[in-house]
Amino acid sequence: MNHAFPCGTLPLDFVGTLRARRNGEPLEKLATPELLDDWFLESGMLDLAPGASEVDLSLAVELREAIYSLVAARIERRPLPAEAVAEVNLQASGLPVTVRLGPDGTTRTGTVVQGLAALARETVEIIGGEEAALLRECSRPECTQVYLDRSRGHRREWCAMRTCGNRVKAAAYRARQHGAKS
Repeated sequence: MNHAFPCGTLPLDFVGTLRARRNGEPLEKLATPELLDDWFLESGMLDLAPGASEVDLSLAVELREAIYSLVAARIERRPLPAEAVAEVNLQASGLPVTVRLGPDGTTRTGTVVQGLAALARETVEIIGGEEAALLRECSRPECTQVYLDRSRGHRREWCAMRTCGNRVKAAAYRARQHGAKS
């Protein structure tokens, strides 16, 4: 797999395709149209690769950055950036992914634009709804993944315990062990 899905919601996992945003050189996980195709397949949004082009990739990155701008504004309790709102609304107006029933169950197919429309529509629901208050950014300094904190008490610190949470706890343990030996 080329992509990770720690957040439990596809638009926020999509934002995570630009890893370590605060670093001097963030890691771009959507560097090629083929990686965009992989994201749609690995996410389960589509069952067949949409055949992304360079134009599709550009649209996808524009949407990703618009979603991140909206999420950051909600987390920081700032007004929503008008350009990001316009981009998400524009892409949300697209056609939905095609879902068909067949003898083996359902099949989801569509173009990149249809997949992006689904991501944009879900973003509208999150940012414009009650879940916006649950938006958080991972506390691990090297991670900039955003997620919805649906934990009991709303005190979750990491995008995923199995990755960032374990790394932070292991580093703290090593630091304590090193300090005890000195």
